[in-house]
Amino acid sequence: MGLLRLLVLAVLASERGVAGGAETVGNSSRGLLEFSMGNFRYFKLNRLFPEEAILRHISSNVTFLIFQIHSQYQNTTISFSKTFLPNNSGTGTDRGLVFILRPEQSMCSWHLETLDAEPVQNVAIPLSYSERDPIPGGCNLEFDLDIDPNVYVEYNFFETTIKFAPANLGYARGADPPPCDVETGRDSRWRLQYDVYQYFLPENDLTEEVLLKHLQRMAEVPQVKANAIQVVTLTANDKTSISFSSLWGQGVIYNVIVWDPFLNTSAAYVPAHTYACSFKALEGNCASLGRVSTKVFFTLFALLGLFICFFGHRFWKTELFFIGFIFMGFFFYILITRLTTIKYDVRLILTAVAGSIGGIFLVAVWWRFGILLFCMLCVGLVLGFLFSSVAFFTPLGNLKIFHDDGVFWVTFSCIAILIPVVFMSCLRILNILTCGILGSYSVVLAIDRYFYTSLSHITLNVLRRALNTDFRRAFTNVPFQTNDFIILAVWGMLAVSGITLQIQRERRRPFFPPHPYKLWKQERARRVTNILDPSYHIPPLRQRLYGRLAQIKELFQKEQPAGERTPLLL
Repeated sequence: MGLLRLLVLAVLASERGVAGGAETVGNSSRGLLEFSMGNFRYFKLNRLFPEEAILRHISSNVTFLIFQIHSQYQNTTISFSKTFLPNNSGTGTDRGLVFILRPEQSMCSWHLETLDAEPVQNVAIPLSYSERDPIPGGCNLEFDLDIDPNVYVEYNFFETTIKFAPANLGYARGADPPPCDVETGRDSRWRLQYDVYQYFLPENDLTEEVLLKHLQRMAEVPQVKANAIQVVTLTANDKTSISFSSLWGQGVIYNVIVWDPFLNTSAAYVPAHTYACSFKALEGNCASLGRVSTKVFFTLFALLGLFICFFGHRFWKTELFFIGFIFMGFFFYILITRLTTIKYDVRLILTAVAGSIGGIFLVAVWWRFGILLFCMLCVGLVLGFLFSSVAFFTPLGNLKIFHDDGVFWVTFSCIAILIPVVFMSCLRILNILTCGILGSYSVVLAIDRYFYTSLSHITLNVLRRALNTDFRRAFTNVPFQTNDFIILAVWGMLAVSGITLQIQRERRRPFFPPHPYKLWKQERARRVTNILDPSYHIPPLRQRLYGRLAQIKELFQKEQPAGERTPLLL
């Protein structure tokens, strides 16, 4: 009896080791992986050794299974058979298959392989559903698989788009599937709803271990609802495609839950992840966080901005150069990007040149004409641009009404114009606020070139919307984690310190410096009339230039020989 008890305990312990899912690395036999229902399992795939995944002891109340496999950036292939065909297999970093069970079937298997030269670390799980649950991808007409439960991710610099196939109603083993498009009533798949979820990985963490761990929170319906953010709900009449703003170097996991409101049942698609960058690229890969030229540009920009943050009002012309640089550089970059196809580094150099010209122009306008209201209008509009960008950085920017470009840009412009209008009666306060807030934000933009922070998307989202017309449909959600709170505190500390210091220092000084051109004319008139002024005896500029040119000309003339050469006249 004691021996039998020990045998039972040993069997239970071995089953528990297999069911531990995420902690099991592989099976003892080569080429065969044993899975248990609803448990994750880690294993490695090699190109020379394909694997077979097997699941036994399937309950009779299970109607269909979804077997899904995930890796970080190396592709793996999953198939129903050893022959890998487009209609019975899927290849990618996040792929899954739906297995419709036959009557009395209690075991099923899948075949796994990779074509990558390096071993691929994977995590996989089989999930079970009953006949009342909807079938993800059951009415697929777009992709290769007959039933496709996958979420497909495409990205570029501007947006990340996810696509998925419509689901179908569940049905019992051995029964025929409900028709997809015969009717649109309550008893058809048109009653189904789709909840799209988004989950952010920890910032600045590109490790494989973290990704595979967090993917486990996005596989099953209860975990998805508990951990992820619901972005939007689609009906069967909506297009099964959603766009999000691309977050370079930030890991994001997407998933879709299909819900049957009539039976109150639901099922999860296969989650998909992206970093909106390439791990294999030689230049501009995920680990680099951008190009060297961008880092140099924003580092120099931040040094100027830091000076403006604390000394901008005192050095009024330097601040005007800073404002003119932002104004001209922003619009010039949009123009040159939309109208030309030149390389990014060349565009950035041309933008820096154009921005410098804009800064010099604004300083020249102030020096010659001394129009304070015009200069302060430029200053106020730049601050209003930042305030308006912050407003649309909040959930306000994801409202459906602002997906229309006309509504968005009119509202954006009104908020930007409102700032200089409100502060028109206290221009010095407006100028000091602009110095502190804009100057400190330039430091945030520079930090983003070295450590990812979501705060850079405050202005980046507006730039993307101006550059790409399709960006209007994108949801602009971003993570807000520990790094962002720290950098937000740094931004606030710099802004408050700069504003406070300048207000205290400029309290007893004139609001703004006098008109430079008038001062120059007065000084010139004083020099002309005051004969005792040493500068009075300085020749005019034109005579000095002619004198300097004459001296230079003498350097190239041949020296005359000394001595008398003409004959004496007697």
